[in-house]
Amino acid sequence: MQADREPTKLPPLSQAALAPAKGEAPKPLTADQDRQVRTDGDLRDLLLKKPRGAREAEWLGGGDGWLSLASYSGTFGRPDEQFSQFIHDEFRRAAVRGWQVDSTRTVQIRLIQFHQEEVLSALEGSDTGRHWAGWKREGDTDRWPIPGTGDGEAFVHNRPEAQPETATPVYHAEAHAWRGDIEMEIWVTSTERIDKKEIMDLARRQMERL
Repeated sequence: MQADREPTKLPPLSQAALAPAKGEAPKPLTADQDRQVRTDGDLRDLLLKKPRGAREAEWLGGGDGWLSLASYSGTFGRPDEQFSQFIHDEFRRAAVRGWQVDSTRTVQIRLIQFHQEEVLSALEGSDTGRHWAGWKREGDTDRWPIPGTGDGEAFVHNRPEAQPETATPVYHAEAHAWRGDIEMEIWVTSTERIDKKEIMDLARRQMERL
C-alpha cells in the first residue's frame, strides 16, 4: 500500500534561522590555558614532586609511576569484583607517586583517569572514597572540605591501627577529590597522629596541579 502512495512531504523545520555571529572568531587556547592538553599528556607529570630529603617509596614496586588496572584493583578488598567494576566505569589509566619521610611517615598519591563517555566515574569514585573514609571509623575521624574542589574532603583518623606487616600501630589520613575525568586519592600513614595542616596542604597543592 505504501509503495503505491505519493511520498508525504516533511513538515518545515520549526527552528528559526540563526543569525551569524559578528566580529572575529576567538583564538584557540594555548597549551597553558587548555586543561585537556595537560590531562591528555603524561599523567605522571601532574603528580606532586617528591619533597627534598624524602626517599622514594619502595612499596610501589617498579617505580615507573604507572598503576595498572590489575594493581589498582588489588588495593581493594575484593579485587576481582573491583576489576569488573572499573571496566564498567571506563577506567583509562592511573598514575602513582609515593615517598617516605624518615622511618615513621609515608605518603602516596594516586590520579585515576577515566574515559567518561557514558559514566561520570571520577565523580562517583571520589564520592565512594569519601563515603568509606567517613563511615569506616565514624566517631574517630575528623573531616574538612578541600577549598576550591566543590565536594572534595580530607580526613584524619584519630585512632591508630595495627598493620599486618608490623606490630607498631599507625595513624592514617586520606583525601578524596576529582576534577574533570581525573579522581585524586591521597594516603598518609605515620606512627604519630597526622596533623590537619599536612593532609590539607597535600590535597590543595595536588588539586592545583589539575
